[in-house]
Amino acid sequence: MTWSGKVWLITGCSLGSLGRHIVESALARNDKVIATGRKLSSVQDLQSESCKVLQLDVDEPFSALQEKAKEAISLFGHVDVLVNNSGFGLFGSIEELGAERFMHQFQTNFLGVMNLTNAFLPHFRSRRDGTIVNIGSRSVWRDNVPFMGPYVTSKAALHGLTGVLAAEVAAFNVRVLLVQPGGLRTGAWRNARNPLDESTTIHDYDELRDHAKKFGASQGGTALGDPVKVANVILDVVRGEGVATGRPWPGTLVLGEDAERDVRAKCEQMLSMLDEWKDVVRSTRVDEGAPEKVDFAYNNIK
Repeated sequence: MTWSGKVWLITGCSLGSLGRHIVESALARNDKVIATGRKLSSVQDLQSESCKVLQLDVDEPFSALQEKAKEAISLFGHVDVLVNNSGFGLFGSIEELGAERFMHQFQTNFLGVMNLTNAFLPHFRSRRDGTIVNIGSRSVWRDNVPFMGPYVTSKAALHGLTGVLAAEVAAFNVRVLLVQPGGLRTGAWRNARNPLDESTTIHDYDELRDHAKKFGASQGGTALGDPVKVANVILDVVRGEGVATGRPWPGTLVLGEDAERDVRAKCEQMLSMLDEWKDVVRSTRVDEGAPEKVDFAYNNIK
């Protein structure tokens, strides 16, 4: 019989990660996987006939990622699904961290995702087939948690990128899925990084910092989300089976009761603001009889 499964390339597949669970779910359904990690040793145990391992650091230059994409495609002859799962979180106040450290966060969580996606898009376009899964975060909807600035803003940028990308590649039969999970029982919180030392710590923030640390500590091992179940839902949606049977492509997938709560709370907050400030929101329309508009020079866009 001819094998008719999918070939997945998944980033961030170290032990205990969501990426690792997606690998295991794909293999359990007789798909093939290219499991990647910043260090080959973190994924070496996954090596098998159906699972190839590849060292891949999304922080590498675009030219290097293009070569990694070619190498990955050669392992099974093609790639059907790219899962951008790699990421981490920096911990600290916006004032303490500054733009340079924010850029370090964006390099991995946003620019690295963009570069790797662009490295695979020629392959997907040429085949007129492909799926891109970006792992976002419900934290974008809960943006009032101190010391999460780099992580939240990098994921917010990823959310915006995913929506625009979906519109741009739809004509090539390339589907894009943004997954926004709530808290998961993975090692993600253990991987959060505090780059501050005594010379860069602003002690006016110490009380707020203590509250933020306690919040982070409370997430370890107690989150409501089961990463195995999240991985299985992602497989169902991409493959159009299980819970996705008969349902349209969602585009965005919120997973977890806590994620649903945060999304609904933010939406309700925005709707409340629009109702309360409706007269002001609508007050900036150009008055009748105002000078004619200046046409935007679309011809300048090459």
